[in-house]
Amino acid sequence: MEEWFAALSLFEKIYWSIAGVSSVIFIILLILTLVGGDTDGMDGDVDAEIDGDAGIGFQFLSFKNLMGFLTIFGWSGISCLDGGLSKTLTVIISIVCGLLMMLAMASIFYYLGKLQSSGTLKLNNALNQIGEVYLTIGNKRSKIGKVSITVQGTLRELDALTEEKRDLVQGDVVKVKEVTNNGILIVELLNK
Repeated sequence: MEEWFAALSLFEKIYWSIAGVSSVIFIILLILTLVGGDTDGMDGDVDAEIDGDAGIGFQFLSFKNLMGFLTIFGWSGISCLDGGLSKTLTVIISIVCGLLMMLAMASIFYYLGKLQSSGTLKLNNALNQIGEVYLTIGNKRSKIGKVSITVQGTLRELDALTEEKRDLVQGDVVKVKEVTNNGILIVELLNK
């Protein structure tokens, strides 16, 4: 291995060194990202110290993107040198490939960040939804019960009242017709 590396020109040694070191760091970052190692458990995100402004939605310059740039820069340069291209063309192609990698990674992280939701339950989204009585609801708003109902894509058990003349018991199918100011659902029996 030492003989092979010693036989390379200085230009080739630079590309092999950049490709090797950055690939190892990039793989470590990838593994840490996949197992959750770059979360708050490690004193914050690796990118947080470099970005400067945490409010930027599209982060082109970050540590991960820099490692992606150097990895692709190194390997595309090695490929160009193996293909017999000139040093000037090799550097130009390496830089373009590295920048395209940075752009791709920044775009991926940007769009993944947009997939987040607040998780805040908006009870008005329960209006006109159909659910099932979970705990008995007293007639004429006499006793708060619970209904199992899907709101915002998640099955939830929520407090409910009814204006029906009879108690609504477990298994009754109901429809939400109103939401009170304090977050209690007013339901009606669906099949009277």
